[in-house]
Amino acid sequence: MKYFLLIVFCLAVAGGTAQPKTYCNPLNIDYGYTPIPNFAQWGNHRATADPVIVNYKGDYYLFSTNQWGYWWSSDMLNWHFVSKKFLRSWNTGTYDELCAPAVGIIGDTMIVMGSTYKSNFSIWMSTNPKANEWKPLVDSFEIGGWDPAFFTDDDGRLYMYNGSSNRYPLLGIELNRKTLQPIGTRSPMYLLQDWRYGWQRFGEHMDNTFLDPFIEGAWMTKHNGKYYFQYGAPGTEFSGYADGVVVSSGPILDGSEIAPQSDPLSIKLGGFARGAGHGATFTDNFGQYWHASTNTISVKNTFERRISIWPAGFDKDDVMWCNTAFGDYPHYIPSQQLQYHSFEQNGRSPYFTGWMLLNYNKPVAVSSTLGGYHPNNAVDELMKTYWSAASGNAGEWIQSDLGNTSTVNAIQINYADQDVAADRLGKYPGQFHQYRIYASVDGKKWTCIVDKSKNKTDVPHDYIELEKPVQARFVKLENLHMPTGKFAISGLRVFGNGNGNKPSKVEGFVVLRTEKDKRSAFIKWKPSSDAFAYNIYYGTHPNKLYTCIMVHNNNEYWMKAMDALKTYYYTIEAVNENGTSERIPVQKAE
Repeated sequence: MKYFLLIVFCLAVAGGTAQPKTYCNPLNIDYGYTPIPNFAQWGNHRATADPVIVNYKGDYYLFSTNQWGYWWSSDMLNWHFVSKKFLRSWNTGTYDELCAPAVGIIGDTMIVMGSTYKSNFSIWMSTNPKANEWKPLVDSFEIGGWDPAFFTDDDGRLYMYNGSSNRYPLLGIELNRKTLQPIGTRSPMYLLQDWRYGWQRFGEHMDNTFLDPFIEGAWMTKHNGKYYFQYGAPGTEFSGYADGVVVSSGPILDGSEIAPQSDPLSIKLGGFARGAGHGATFTDNFGQYWHASTNTISVKNTFERRISIWPAGFDKDDVMWCNTAFGDYPHYIPSQQLQYHSFEQNGRSPYFTGWMLLNYNKPVAVSSTLGGYHPNNAVDELMKTYWSAASGNAGEWIQSDLGNTSTVNAIQINYADQDVAADRLGKYPGQFHQYRIYASVDGKKWTCIVDKSKNKTDVPHDYIELEKPVQARFVKLENLHMPTGKFAISGLRVFGNGNGNKPSKVEGFVVLRTEKDKRSAFIKWKPSSDAFAYNIYYGTHPNKLYTCIMVHNNNEYWMKAMDALKTYYYTIEAVNENGTSERIPVQKAE
């Protein structure tokens, strides 16, 4: 039965929301579909990656792969798409004019260029990108470059970095600021050292299966007179896709004193939105650093991906960090009152709301099911899996049982692509989603808490922060309109507080680091009956546990990401609907 029977009392609030103060990864932007027909052989699907966000004249501009345009935002929350193809009349036979784009700021001018192995791509310029005012700065950039990045130093000198290879290093070169012509020849920057750094190994399980690791996605940030050269590795299709960082005394690493940080700047091995590679670091209007990066899905195609943003910064010792702990849970947007300039030991990001996931692997009821796309796929915290209804018709629904009456603060709806129309290649304007969300404490009497029956925007990862928290045990999502395909959900994620006890402290935690390969270790702990997940924090200093792995529904983990030459330190906390346990004392693993 597609249509459910209910007694409904709709809230007299516009969608049950006020001006939101929070966001939730992956970013809810109108991702275009892959424009490349060969990439859509397993089904048309949304895809983008390789984000660059720059702060330009107080607004944020987001460029990413193959979107036939870009977004801007005044608050890092509401993103507005600007349609633009960065191609010239002589650029024929290409789908990817802005594949892994480079974006730079020179004085009051923004410059943009896409990846190319050819010499006939233009570099574009604008002093008013919000109004879509662009003109070619360089008709044909002769030296080209794949995965390029621009960097303007404090002294005004301009540099470009590029490269994407599992054989050759990333490269750097200075450009003439006025003509953008190269000065000299390209110099090698950095090549992966997977013999030492475990996280640089290729494959989902970091075992260098069938290919050597790739280095790509260069980016440069300067802080306290030091140069932080960032790079993506080891493969965009894996959960371990990450951004590393090498600290240098100069903008060109060849001949400069360099110090690679042992652990990635950004990595997200567990949770819903996995992967945190090939990104860019920028500052908000309050001076806080952020890092944008790529999440992997890689189901319908290797290059099926999304975008997330994470708080970042530098500690008092100039170690660069990025906080992905609870990185796909609701976070506050930047404000004057809320800033985050240091990463304290065992500290929690002040941007994290503390709203917990309420419905992990909880019972699900649906209106219908298509084949093997089972209902519980919508609550298993895997963006790779999804439930699909038998149709995309109005009236299809999915209901999540939270297990007990809980305080609901926010809901995220992650749509999946199932049987997307054949005409969805590239950017498809004018499409939209419409739905309603109902809440109930008994499964009989329902209240409409979100009404998007008149929505006219494309919201593939819609996130709704409720104006006022509601008490509910059941949450039901009813489809009213799909832009294309079946009503399919990879994640119906309900956030708030379960109104119960936090989990008990983890016991029996051990790290068994092998002598054969010190890049790896086996981690095990006593399972907690009152937890559905665990956060493992680690680093090469007991007060700098900057990296976090969330492990669901298991009490062991094969750690493959360590620096073979360094001692490591670990702690762990248990996670449930009500919060987190106390962390255990930091343990040493030599």
